[in-house]
Amino acid sequence: MSLAAKLPYDHPYAGGFSGIGSQPLPTDADALDYLSRVKAADGAGVEVGVATAVSAFFRDTKAAGVFDALKACCILAGARTLAGALVPVVGDAPTNVADGFVEGDYSRTSGLTGDGATTYLDTNFDASTLGQDDISMSIWAESFGTVGSQSLIDQGRANSGASGIFVNINTVASRCRSSANNAFPSTSVGFSGISRSLSTSYEQRNEATSATRTVASQAPYSAGNVTLFNFSVAPNLYSDARLAFWHVGTAIDLEDLETAVSNLITAIGEAL
Repeated sequence: MSLAAKLPYDHPYAGGFSGIGSQPLPTDADALDYLSRVKAADGAGVEVGVATAVSAFFRDTKAAGVFDALKACCILAGARTLAGALVPVVGDAPTNVADGFVEGDYSRTSGLTGDGATTYLDTNFDASTLGQDDISMSIWAESFGTVGSQSLIDQGRANSGASGIFVNINTVASRCRSSANNAFPSTSVGFSGISRSLSTSYEQRNEATSATRTVASQAPYSAGNVTLFNFSVAPNLYSDARLAFWHVGTAIDLEDLETAVSNLITAIGEAL
């Protein structure tokens, strides 16, 4: 890796050195705004390779028509610090409840790891504000950890109108505006997402495999916000998974989002 590639993206020589060559820089305006907010939290700008990976994510999701569907979202990788990782792509910043997550729980290349006992994030987003038949959620997991049953992202647990992605005795499953529990078509780490645009069914997607679940929608669960690494309603079901991305939003093309997130996480890893 060249010296220029290791420089912060906003360094005067980030684009390369005179007479030696040049390298791409981030160009998307919204990505630059996000990167500046991450810099403020981190105390320094991320490396050029990380910044261009982020810029490509913004560009690709916009080109695919899915960016505007993201209403709350974080890239839990790439930033120099935990504080930077909790800077939102869109929406409000999640709350590190009781300051449970510490710097050692965060990896720049693979994300944030729960302890399966006390740590979780409040996204500060209430998904009941979205339409009953217009919702999506996703996570990127580098590991599901060792806890047999755990919540990855959730609002409502098994109550009527709940939505979330969780591990149910080592099987990845979901709910989408329903109390019904549905296993994913596969249980691989990586991308897992749900999206509903119909009252009669919703889509699940995990690691390039999609399935339609015929489950009628219920009125959205509306007590509390969406949470990560734990159910949003008692009893607790903490997670020790390692997550590198999450989002909540309106109905979305899950395949397009998966492609963009996969490219993002791969590029961050290569840059670091």
